[in-house]
Amino acid sequence: MVLCIQKTMNLPDYFKAVTDPRVSGRIKHKLIDIIGIAIIAVIAECDEWEDVADWARSKQDDLKKYFELPNGIPSHDTFERVFSLINPVEFEHCFIQWVQSIFGSKNTFVHIDGKSLTGSRDDTHGKKMLHLVHAWASEQSILLGQVRTEEKSNEITAIPELIAMLDLTGSIVTIDAMGCQREIAEKIIDANADYILAVKGNQKSLYEQIQKAFSHQTIENENKTEEKSHGRIETRVCRTITNLDFAEETAHWKKSQSIAAIERTRLIKGKETTEISYYISSLKRDAAFMNQAIRAHWSVENQLHWSLDVTFGEDASRKRKGHQAQNFATLRRIALNVVKAYKGDHRSIKRRRKMASYEFSYLKKVLKI
Repeated sequence: MVLCIQKTMNLPDYFKAVTDPRVSGRIKHKLIDIIGIAIIAVIAECDEWEDVADWARSKQDDLKKYFELPNGIPSHDTFERVFSLINPVEFEHCFIQWVQSIFGSKNTFVHIDGKSLTGSRDDTHGKKMLHLVHAWASEQSILLGQVRTEEKSNEITAIPELIAMLDLTGSIVTIDAMGCQREIAEKIIDANADYILAVKGNQKSLYEQIQKAFSHQTIENENKTEEKSHGRIETRVCRTITNLDFAEETAHWKKSQSIAAIERTRLIKGKETTEISYYISSLKRDAAFMNQAIRAHWSVENQLHWSLDVTFGEDASRKRKGHQAQNFATLRRIALNVVKAYKGDHRSIKRRRKMASYEFSYLKKVLKI
């Protein structure tokens, strides 16, 4: 079995560490076959278990070259049952190991943000909505890892867990206001990385001091950008200060070296709105760099979350039994990384998935096998 996205890397092998949850003696299909087929079927535009099984049966002759399949293709019930039982934490850890082995650990910008899977909520059985915290490398457009938290408010405890899983050496980590905590800043520095954290009302004293500093101190550096798109004009002015004497609260934040303010002015259909956001950072860089880093954070929403909802139908998914929602979410993220990494054409993610479902030869190119 050789399924790789680089010549020396075997994708399913990274998932051999997943514990088989099934009863010994009643197993017809190898766990690694089930996981491997599910991964490539999701790449090939299969978003439901029935689709996975139907597509695999249609490609059985091709799949036999890469999987043992002692009893043919598993049924959709088997895929569903196995992925409802697989330990999702083990599955996610294997995913992270695969990402770091394939894509490397050198990422200039790593953006941490959360996403709720609205379809995972089941009020009838008292099941809360699944919320995942992501680490997104914007330059490579690759998801580095994720951890689960029951609610968005629990991101504060989930973020340090995610940081501990990743090799962030030399990276610049950006997080929105939910993650603006001194303990999280310390974790990032201890991981040999730097931080840019959005500051809002949850850090009231810090927020007020930064706001006052920009009102009373001399601006040390300024950068202005303008973007025009779909009838909207957005102007962003970034201002930075490295003299933190008038923001004494910053002394409690490990290795803090600067504060930044981003003034966003949007003109849409003749209506103009302006908002100002504040940041604390361990970096001492010019305003142009800070403007770029903070702007890049929104690629989590524009490239990752949008793709998962629109191209993979994540929000519409109603997988709720057992660990299905979390494990299928991991399958989507594996597929998204693989499809995004393919540089053989200029098709969209949606069209690449569709081509992979039609032509096994195209799928082999995407997987580099």
